[in-house]
Amino acid sequence: MKYKSQKVAKLYFIAAIGLFVGQILFGLIIGAQYIWGDFLFPEIPFNVARMVHTNLLIVWLLFGFMGAAYYLVPEEAETDLVMPWLANLMFWIFLTAGAATILGYLLVPYAQLAELTKNELLPTMGREFLEQPTITKIGIVIVALSFLANIGLTILKGRKTVINLVLLMGMTGLAVFFLFAFYNPVNVVLDKYYWWWVVHLWVEGVWELILGSILAFILIKTTGVDREVIEKWLYVIIAMVLITGIIGTGHHYYWIGTPAFWQWWGSIFSAMEPIPFFMMTVFAFNMVNKRRRNHPNKAAVLWALGTAVMAFLGAGVWGFLHTLSPVNYYTHGTQITAAHGHMAFYGAYVMIVLAMISYAMPMLRGREAANSTKSQVLEMWGFWLMTISIVFITLFLTGAGILQVYLQRFADNPMPFMVVQEKIQLFYALREIAGFIFLSGLLIYIVSFFVGSKEPEATIEGEVVPT
Repeated sequence: MKYKSQKVAKLYFIAAIGLFVGQILFGLIIGAQYIWGDFLFPEIPFNVARMVHTNLLIVWLLFGFMGAAYYLVPEEAETDLVMPWLANLMFWIFLTAGAATILGYLLVPYAQLAELTKNELLPTMGREFLEQPTITKIGIVIVALSFLANIGLTILKGRKTVINLVLLMGMTGLAVFFLFAFYNPVNVVLDKYYWWWVVHLWVEGVWELILGSILAFILIKTTGVDREVIEKWLYVIIAMVLITGIIGTGHHYYWIGTPAFWQWWGSIFSAMEPIPFFMMTVFAFNMVNKRRRNHPNKAAVLWALGTAVMAFLGAGVWGFLHTLSPVNYYTHGTQITAAHGHMAFYGAYVMIVLAMISYAMPMLRGREAANSTKSQVLEMWGFWLMTISIVFITLFLTGAGILQVYLQRFADNPMPFMVVQEKIQLFYALREIAGFIFLSGLLIYIVSFFVGSKEPEATIEGEVVPT
């Protein structure tokens, strides 16, 4: 760690991991409710558990992105954060608002929560992923703008690098597109049309810029490859992300009442969306192969390579499987969508945040470059348990989805929804087992930072390699 203000990132990383554990616990509750419909009912109904699960995902990833930026930006700009006090203040505001919102979901019926938070003054509640009360949404905007001011002024004050500027572009897009969460038209088609401007243009647009910049930063630090080489790759990747991701929003417009031309535009540009992810995979492995140093933090390198591979599989391959409109006609809203969603989020965003934590946390805790060998071995166990279990979760959901599509939508005599759900129970049970293995991998990942903390850090040929 080169700059004192980078310490701010530690708080964000700790909160991110804590909320991640909460997200997985609620995922397991949902998985159990797919098998036993009345599990924890009426204490935690399915709709509430699902809402908490997805909201925790969004919030902890935002904490992770902000933590990554607060660590990365000072090092790239070669200057301390302009306002570290503001970063600390916004952390506590965001954490308090997030915790209060989750408790609101759990303790108060949703309609009553809308009443309590005066939703009628500016109605924004009731939409999937954007269930937050209006007051929470306003809090998110304040946190996002404060964050942007902090990193923007820091970059303005210091060195301007491609990584910093791409990250700033991604974070600015994150803040701008969230503003559409406040637009809630009465017309359902218009509502869905602009709803995707938040949801799609976040996860398949500006978040990918954040992913690319963090991955590039980690690869520069761990491989020693010339910055110019990595920056050229980054330019090409983000250009493809923006071209395919923005127009690719059309694959959500097939069946919501929009003009038919979106079936062509959506299909063509969505079919191209795996290209930047494939390029990212080639880029990551190419940089590691060309490396001029063997970094002692092998776990961080593993996470970086894993991010590229799993993002390509989850966002690219599984996204392509059902993105063409003639296929999507049958698969829309089935467990195939859930299979794609789980692996894509894990591969593209969960893994890059964990990679950044893996790289930065040893230095934030006072080490020169890496945790001890014992700690890293345990962390890599966590990596493989989580990654293999998410692959199996995806495969089980894909199996459930294929059977669901055939029995419910494609067969000569389609079966009712609930009859089909009973017939795919085996896949749900297997998915739940894989979910528990995933949780064990996450807990091992967390424990790894405390195991071997008194042992010397890992070295390469007897030398610690500083970043």
